[in-house]
Amino acid sequence: METLSALQSLGLELPSPAYIVGAILFGLIGMAAYWHGKRAQQPRTRWWGVALMFYPYVVSATWLLYALGVALCLGLWWDGQRG
Repeated sequence: METLSALQSLGLELPSPAYIVGAILFGLIGMAAYWHGKRAQQPRTRWWGVALMFYPYVVSATWLLYALGVALCLGLWWDGQRG
C-alpha cells in the first residue's frame, strides 16, 4: 500500500477497468489487422493495425481511448472498403 500512495503522490494512478478492457480490445483488433495486412501484403492495413495497437500508450483518458479506437476502426473499415 505504501507504493500505491507514493505513486499517487507523484500524480500516477492505475487505469480503470474500462480503460484496460478498451486497450485490450483495440489492441487485439490492431493485431488482427496487422496480421491480415501482412498476409495480404497490404501496407496500409498493417499501419492501421500498428496505430490501433500502440495508441493506448499515449492516451490517458478513457473516453478518448474509446473515441480514438472507434475512429481508427472506422478508418480501417473505410480503407478496406476502398480496396
